[in-house]
Amino acid sequence: MSLRKISFLILSLVLVFSACKKDDDADDIVTVELEDRTEQQAKDNDSLVKYFKNHYFNASDFGAENGNPKIGDLVITELTENATVPEGHILLNDLLEEDDPAFVLEAKSVVYAETDYVVYILHLNEGGGAESPHFCDDVRVRYEGTLLDGSVFDSAVTPVNFDLTTLIPAWGKVLPSFNTAETISDSTDGTIAYTNHGAGVMFVPSGLGYFANFVSDIPSYSPIVFKFDLLQTTVSDHDLDGVPSYMEDLYGDGEFTVNNDDLEDDTDDDTDGDGTPDYLDTDDDGDGVFTIYEDIDEDGDPTNDIGANGIAKYLDPTETESNN
Repeated sequence: MSLRKISFLILSLVLVFSACKKDDDADDIVTVELEDRTEQQAKDNDSLVKYFKNHYFNASDFGAENGNPKIGDLVITELTENATVPEGHILLNDLLEEDDPAFVLEAKSVVYAETDYVVYILHLNEGGGAESPHFCDDVRVRYEGTLLDGSVFDSAVTPVNFDLTTLIPAWGKVLPSFNTAETISDSTDGTIAYTNHGAGVMFVPSGLGYFANFVSDIPSYSPIVFKFDLLQTTVSDHDLDGVPSYMEDLYGDGEFTVNNDDLEDDTDDDTDGDGTPDYLDTDDDGDGVFTIYEDIDEDGDPTNDIGANGIAKYLDPTETESNN
């Protein structure tokens, strides 16, 4: 099942649900209980650290001597009992415990759903391009998703496009740490060639993945692994109001937040408190004038049209001047 389809199903499911087996026998109903996020994160982190202690990768196929590394060349192998790591390979745990001049296994701390998480990122190549995606942009990637036992649940060998807001949280937390391809050119076979692109692996706790949802071949509360090549990115403007979506993250926390229990919550990314976050709201301040029409100087950027109160007019309900 594709990452896009999995993400759609995630949006369609509730966190506590019942799933029947194929014979629809009521006696076979399985209930998935909602775990405490902090407690589950501790379990997932233990599983990931254990994984690092007994898995290694083919490091000699990457690094400075390989000018265009890609995750299709990456092989992560389990270290069997009493075996040693082969020459030219690196145990993942060694990168956690000491610095390496060529590779970094970053333990990145992030907050999601009011919970402290750690997502681990293996940096194989930072990418030579000038652009990095924001947490809510469109990206073009190749990828492979696996469980910790190595079983593949999804992959895309040819490049595919995604809106990061439609994917599990980990993607928006990880990809901004990489750059796009340095060069893009047409190949002789009619495909597009990418040179010196971002390449890495994310090791994801379930709370930044699919959490309680049992989707396709991914059991509930499963830490997962995504290998990825970051090829291109495009800044998104989801509501086409002239304000890039990343700029509508009002508090710069890499999330679009609306507290539906208290629409007057002053930490929401919802200026007019109508329950629609600004990045999806064509009239951010609720003054009856579309944000795009509050671009008074018509330079395509409503953010630099400042009103008498010292803030952009599209965020001030007392400013109703329109260019329309």
